Amino acid sequence: MTKFTGYRCSLCGTEYLPDQVAYTCPKDGGNLDIILDYKAIRKKYQPEDILSRGDASLWRYLPLLPVPEPEGDSTPLHVAGGTPVFALRQLGEKLGLKHLWLKDESRNPSASFKDRASAVVVTRAREIKADVIVTASTGNAGAALAGMSAAVGQKAVIFAPKTAPPAKVAQLLIFGAQVILVDGTYDDAFDLTIQASNEFGWYCRNTGYNPFTAEGKKTAAFEIWEWWQATHQEWHKQHGENLDHSALTVFVSVGDGNIISGIHKGFKDLLELGWIPRLPRIIGVQAEGSAAIANAFHANTENIIPISAKTIADSISVDLPRDGVRAVRAARETGGTYVTVSDDEILKAIAELGRQGIFAEPAGAAAYAGLTRAAAQGLVGGDEPILVLNTGSGLKDVRAAMQAVAASSPHGEAPVIEPTLKALKRILQNPAQQ
Repeated sequence: MTKFTGYRCSLCGTEYLPDQVAYTCPKDGGNLDIILDYKAIRKKYQPEDILSRGDASLWRYLPLLPVPEPEGDSTPLHVAGGTPVFALRQLGEKLGLKHLWLKDESRNPSASFKDRASAVVVTRAREIKADVIVTASTGNAGAALAGMSAAVGQKAVIFAPKTAPPAKVAQLLIFGAQVILVDGTYDDAFDLTIQASNEFGWYCRNTGYNPFTAEGKKTAAFEIWEWWQATHQEWHKQHGENLDHSALTVFVSVGDGNIISGIHKGFKDLLELGWIPRLPRIIGVQAEGSAAIANAFHANTENIIPISAKTIADSISVDLPRDGVRAVRAARETGGTYVTVSDDEILKAIAELGRQGIFAEPAGAAAYAGLTRAAAQGLVGGDEPILVLNTGSGLKDVRAAMQAVAASSPHGEAPVIEPTLKALKRILQNPAQQ
């Protein structure tokens, strides 16, 4: 069955056949939505056909993806997705929320949400026999592409700002990608990547440019849907009533807008198939220093005005979001909104999540910081079920983690003592003594 039937421009609505375009709309540069044959999918599959699959990775949703199953036993490519959901009871009590969960995307092979997109894009690249895949990245997307490419022997070229955290650059290099650091911003790297792909015929993975990235990211929505089916049963036992997907609110950190638009696309696919009654509410969270999409949302426009981004959360630091229009719609069309948070709030969120056993990088912690702000503003509360998405591991940016420790701990860095009981007792009796 051919599920992938073409593309539709998100701006002008023009439709294209699969072999007519590769990236964005030739008429207006709008991002392209991939069109699936929903009628054929509905005819062949029921939800139980998906939910009963034994594969724990994103490939359990292969009937809803526009690519074939990857060949061979390329482990990182095959185990992307399938990330766990944890209850955050202590933090829920603190915020006045009875039902709070976190989905931890740091459990992906390269420790970030971006593995979902790269797994699908690399599979697409192999399908069309691309020689080289190239992307611009602040680190996570590049690491995901480098790791997935290494798994299948695919050549990858990564352009990253020279300011990218060293841990992220190390991942790029250890996976064997050709890494080129750009003396400029992520947006500069993005533009150079497109020029290079046009010049050399490379296949461009750029987020908010290659339509297959959103198709990988939408698999998180499928997993949330599947988790929510199981949660229904427990909820019914506790409350004696059923809930549908419209009761759930999902908090997502937002940079270029592709994660939130991908999740939105996943829920829309499920709605089109008739597998959910309504769309869950999606709330986007941006750093105050990188809030171009939030600005547009609150101005009630889809005109994304570039800014000069500056935030500790490098993964969501973007001057001109490349998927801004669809990111605005993701919140607007689901009854959601956008909230912005300061770098101080992000650092505090890193520390608070850490005390729950979750090590989040700044961009991942931003989603929880956004929930904290939304709860204080009365945007959420009480019995409302909330799911927060942590998009990446704190090991991606240890410097930010240490800043979070310094900001949240009255004792600062760990003390150094002589290896004696006397020294240990001195510290235990006076923890502030260094």
